[in-house]
Amino acid sequence: MWAEQKPPKHGGTTPHSDRPACLVLKCLGDDLRQLLRGRTMSTVNTVLGPVDTSELGFTLSHEHLATNAAGILKTFPELVDRSGIIEQANTTLKEAYREGLRTIIDVSTIDLGRDVEMMREVSKATGVHIIAATGNHLAVPRPFLDLAPEVIADLYVREIEVGIEGTGIKAGIIKVASDEGGVTTAQEIVLRAAGQAQVRTGVPISTHTWSPDRVGDEQVRILMDEGVDMDRVYIGHSNDDMDMSYLIGLLEKGVWLGLDRFPGGRRPGTPFWEERTQLAKQLIDAGHTNRIMLSHDHSVPKARYGLAVQEDRVKYNPDGYNFITRNVLPRLMDQGVSEDTINQIMVENPRRFFEGK
Repeated sequence: MWAEQKPPKHGGTTPHSDRPACLVLKCLGDDLRQLLRGRTMSTVNTVLGPVDTSELGFTLSHEHLATNAAGILKTFPELVDRSGIIEQANTTLKEAYREGLRTIIDVSTIDLGRDVEMMREVSKATGVHIIAATGNHLAVPRPFLDLAPEVIADLYVREIEVGIEGTGIKAGIIKVASDEGGVTTAQEIVLRAAGQAQVRTGVPISTHTWSPDRVGDEQVRILMDEGVDMDRVYIGHSNDDMDMSYLIGLLEKGVWLGLDRFPGGRRPGTPFWEERTQLAKQLIDAGHTNRIMLSHDHSVPKARYGLAVQEDRVKYNPDGYNFITRNVLPRLMDQGVSEDTINQIMVENPRRFFEGK
């Protein structure tokens, strides 16, 4: 059913606004802040240009083509089989496209070795929309520690409105990350910068969290302090724990939940895919279908150095970007979840996330 969607159409129109020009000129301070917070999006930046949100289709909300480290491609290129990664990504994404995939949100940041030109090449070859990210993962650059959040926000806004690393490819999402032990001082600086960039541009935020420590609560508190509308916030890795009270608490604040670590179980004590699927079913049954998205946090095996590591990744997830389509969705439907509900989660929710209120 998912493969029958309209083929993707790269390009599209630029976002329009029906706000009177005088408002842009006259609104200052809090009034301007409120104006920007209310912005909605009819298009989203992809690596091939703006695409209408109606064209996103079946979307995986938290993925990667490849994850490495900042500067590794230039400093030690022999550690990265770039052509092999592209070949493998092309093969797996073409296969996923045949099974219904239309868009992936690649939340790789500079400290994860983000390669937007690779994303562009793969998107052209496969027909899959790829949305690139600005922001930072856990390895916050040392210079950021000496900067005000406003200065870092300027950098993120530039990658959204001008482009990334001189490529002209514009980010369509802002990535931030916190993990075990909660938000560090450096990560709080980045979170505040991301919040300010979100308010200025309307582009949504996607977070990496560690749900057993309820890290999403800290992230939400900081982003709310920066004036971010929680409808523009996606709390990722929310299925690393089965604590419904934590998840319901987040939903009550108005965020989106990313159930985006399938198959799961790689970190000690975290649930495997069957439990994660059951968690999705619990949230559906509790009436939260319209606030959840599913994904894998996958990167192609060749992105890792060494044959043994690559083989381990294939063993962990032999279906790659198709794991949810082949395993999770059929399991949910066997448990009585309707096709309309699946479509809501995989197609309509990502579209609504980017459109905003």
